[in-house]
Amino acid sequence: MKGLLAVIAVLAVTLPAAAGVKTELVEYKQGDVVLQGYISFDESATGKRPGIVVIHDWMGVSDDTKMRTEMLAKLGYVALAADIYGKGVRPSNAQEAMAEAGKFYKDRALLRARAKAGLDFLMGRPEVDPSRVAVMGYCFGGGAALELAMTGAPLKGVVTFHGSLSTPTPEDAKNIKGKVLVLHGADDPFVKQSDVTAFMDEMRKAGVDWELVQYSGAVHAFTIRSAGSNNSKGTAYNAEADRRSWQAMKDFFQEIFGGREM
Repeated sequence: MKGLLAVIAVLAVTLPAAAGVKTELVEYKQGDVVLQGYISFDESATGKRPGIVVIHDWMGVSDDTKMRTEMLAKLGYVALAADIYGKGVRPSNAQEAMAEAGKFYKDRALLRARAKAGLDFLMGRPEVDPSRVAVMGYCFGGGAALELAMTGAPLKGVVTFHGSLSTPTPEDAKNIKGKVLVLHGADDPFVKQSDVTAFMDEMRKAGVDWELVQYSGAVHAFTIRSAGSNNSKGTAYNAEADRRSWQAMKDFFQEIFGGREM
């Protein structure tokens, strides 16, 4: 917000979306670095609404990430696809994505700062009730969402979809203020059951209100439609797990935000 020079510009670009849902490319800063996100909300709605920060997977702010913000907008939320990498930094393949994500896995302070910049920007939007905000993330973004929560950020909730669960500072879990929902593929070869067990121990020790759901037959990236259908590769789309996890997320947001059924 103020300290991060949150609002730099809202680009005069309205991108195609569902009827009633307005979408914009937005720019904000973390330090001197310009970040470019994508925000979606129902422009016909009145009054302040809950806000959701959506953190991308290792491919950056992609069409899939943008689609999720639009889906959230149709549920009545203001959703920001936050940019962790920086404006113009968009990996074109897995090798580039691995290199870019690796920078932030090695520098968790920077990862947290980039995630917080997105949260501060969203909380400053006129459509958003800053007392009702949450964060959710996919794969790399799931880990980023948890790292943001561990800073003590004023979040009502955290949701991860096939997210990274390991952290170099598990003791920081004591700073988490909101509830946590982890949606995980039971057969994920990249986020192993040992990571799941360590995460549960971390949450218990910190006294966090948490829930973990594991989907049978689901591997990593089970919500990513471009991931294919071959589980043997370790990443694959799973329509049932995608549907069930989205419903679990909706129920979770209804619980933490209250109000009308969305």
